[in-house]
Amino acid sequence: MPKKIIPLSALKIDKAKPQEKEVKLYDGGGLFLLITPSGGKLWHLKYRYGGKEKKLALGAYPLVSLEGARQRREDAKKLLANGVDPGEMKKVLKSAAKDKAANTFEVVAREWHHKFSSAGKWSPTHAADILHRLEKDIFPPLGARPISEIKPLDLLRVLERIASRGALDTAHRLRHHCGMIFRYAVVTERAERDVAADLRGALPPVKNGHHAAPTTPQSLLPLLRAIDVYEGSYIVKCALQLLPLFFCRPGELRAAEWTEFDFDKAIWEIPATRMKMKQPHIVPLSKQAIAILESLQSLTGSGKYLFPCQRSTQRCMSDNAYNAALRRMGFTKDEATAHGFRASARTILDEVLRIPVVLIEHQLSHSVRDPLGRAYNRTSHLDERKKMMQQWADYLDGLKCGAKVIPLRDQRSA
Repeated sequence: MPKKIIPLSALKIDKAKPQEKEVKLYDGGGLFLLITPSGGKLWHLKYRYGGKEKKLALGAYPLVSLEGARQRREDAKKLLANGVDPGEMKKVLKSAAKDKAANTFEVVAREWHHKFSSAGKWSPTHAADILHRLEKDIFPPLGARPISEIKPLDLLRVLERIASRGALDTAHRLRHHCGMIFRYAVVTERAERDVAADLRGALPPVKNGHHAAPTTPQSLLPLLRAIDVYEGSYIVKCALQLLPLFFCRPGELRAAEWTEFDFDKAIWEIPATRMKMKQPHIVPLSKQAIAILESLQSLTGSGKYLFPCQRSTQRCMSDNAYNAALRRMGFTKDEATAHGFRASARTILDEVLRIPVVLIEHQLSHSVRDPLGRAYNRTSHLDERKKMMQQWADYLDGLKCGAKVIPLRDQRSA
């Protein structure tokens, strides 16, 4: 006659101590608690399926209580009654959960980002900007959701929230990036369609226009003086002082690395990967620029970037740092922008200093061609551009001091 099994109790389980060998405490119906020599208490269920005895792990005590283990035993019996092996069903559910986790929006997005950034499709700065936008605005509300379950309305609500804080341009950029991510998910068979495509026209259009810029000496003067007495971050101040001297694109300067500068030759060589036109570019360094750079070098010269991010020296400062400082100085977005220094230099160099336009355009890294249609290379007119950059720096110094500067052509004719 088989020995009668006395159901377990929570008290009996708690009092059970580990032995030198594994100990099994039975509860009935195939359910038992395995106590290991190391002190672990693990629930198991013995059952028969297809004429074979099998064992199913149900979890560890006390994470799975006695009542919980009994419920899992009953669930397994229901599956057996319907001809389903509970062990195989557990494998199927575990595999489905793993697939679901592998197909979340964030996982797919990071895979897409890595694929395109490592293939050299984007500059390092552009790649970092894309990932930063996703991490800030898209991953928190949508990142953990399976990408195949996200609906157009889900994405629209997130984009509208971004636009409502005054970042309409960012919302449009993120809709574009999300569209690329959804299309990547489609071709990798993790989504059926690009839901971002349904949102074309759902956001208000961005009002395109020129970047606000002072284009006369009189309007540029207050801005230059304000930058020189800026009391915020010294690193940002140096960046703002260099922008009008270099009149490069703001992104090119904020991602500048110390290895790109040669003080002996007085040049800054920007690699093609960071240039809009994907061509290497040379910026001659005036004496004033070198003085600012040497001052900055004592502060950030031991790192990679001239202008590191406050949170991590492995990243350069954000693209908003310039304009945030300008707003702090009291200049509205309709009065001054970081990108506007390019227009300031372009206009004043031509109309006031009367520098040949071809030199200005080449220094702006615009697509410049000679009369035969050949593109100039990075060293074209370098000696003339060096003279122009020094004259421009001297002009700005004189402007801040109130001196009247005679244009180069007038000096030659005098």
